[in-house]
Amino acid sequence: MNQETLALHSGYHQEGLGTMAVPLYQTTAYDFKTAERAANLFALKELGPIYTRLNNPTTEVLETRIAAVEKGAAAIATSSGQAAIFNAVANLAEAGDNIIVAEKVYGGATTLLTHTLKRFGITAKVFDSDSADDLEALIDEKTKAVFFESLSNPNISIANVEKIAAIANRYDVITICDNTVATPILFNPLTKGVDVVVHSASKYITGQGLAIGGLIVEREGLNDKLIGNVRYAQFNEPDESYHGLVYADLPFPIFTLRVRLSLIRDIGAAQAPFNSWLFIQGLETLAIRMQKHSENTLKVAQFLAAHPKVLKVNYPGLEGDLYHKRAKEQFKEGMASGLLSFDVGDFETAEHILNTTELFAVVVNIGDSKSIITHPASTTHMQVPPADLAKAGVTEGLVRLSVGLEDADDLIEDLAKALG
Repeated sequence: MNQETLALHSGYHQEGLGTMAVPLYQTTAYDFKTAERAANLFALKELGPIYTRLNNPTTEVLETRIAAVEKGAAAIATSSGQAAIFNAVANLAEAGDNIIVAEKVYGGATTLLTHTLKRFGITAKVFDSDSADDLEALIDEKTKAVFFESLSNPNISIANVEKIAAIANRYDVITICDNTVATPILFNPLTKGVDVVVHSASKYITGQGLAIGGLIVEREGLNDKLIGNVRYAQFNEPDESYHGLVYADLPFPIFTLRVRLSLIRDIGAAQAPFNSWLFIQGLETLAIRMQKHSENTLKVAQFLAAHPKVLKVNYPGLEGDLYHKRAKEQFKEGMASGLLSFDVGDFETAEHILNTTELFAVVVNIGDSKSIITHPASTTHMQVPPADLAKAGVTEGLVRLSVGLEDADDLIEDLAKALG
């Protein structure tokens, strides 16, 4: 089935009372009925809801659907996009290990992966995801993951996905791709050799800024890369915290299963059932919205590219953009999502634009149905050192737009007034 159909039907077939809408199971716990069934569930002899920190029927529908739409094997929901990134990396690395992180990623991901994890003994190296020419030289015996974004925020660059995956596969290293901005509608990294995809579901998947949540999806056949891999002993040796369970012996996709049974169990960054229910509603209309977001953003980008006060526009949908060819090759119908950035040269001009727009709200979220404007250097990336900002292309004059579903002409008029 195609993605639009999978987003509407995967994981739910009108069970129970036959409700067309997926039911919301707003509960913490479940009646096992018998001691035997309770024991079987905890021993994984039977599958079913145990406790909502671990699994929930509503959340399971969301997990099934995102796995299907991303063309993956299995998924797990988390309390936020940041929690998805943390759990994906923590599932692989421990004190003494290192990870390799793209220099062009969301500021929150940068601080988590290069600073916060350092306090846990996991160090980070930085590579250029545009070319990946420097990636191979950074891999050593302690490298446990390569992390990058398919479509970066706020640089709006497209990673050299297949080259990154090929290099990592040469050394049996797991790749993790944040596909939040592109969404599974425009691009499926798992079909290009990537091992794991993460999402901030708070963005395009919900579509209206209604809830915080994250998702982790693993590819089909990832077990083969993990089983017997000396880099990942935790999947191949007995887990003392789970009565000696060996994940490699299980007939399930084991990457997300270990996140569930080890990390979510202990750290508790679980997604609320109501948030899962909201994300299900958003996922059902994602394909239609991504087309409109992309159409609107291209029109806005074309206007900005022709404006005399704009020094540069970053949007792969533009024919002259550095990543235009890659967008045409990798993304569905060449659509490039709803995020763009443009440089007006200095902070004062950028600040004036933010303070003057009326339709564009000054908000640090993205992927909302309503249009958003942000100054990354003073907000989402203010904690990033100046030298790292320069490498990532986040200048004082850079303005980021998340273009919504309004009429494109109205959005252009709003920006024209602000630019003067």
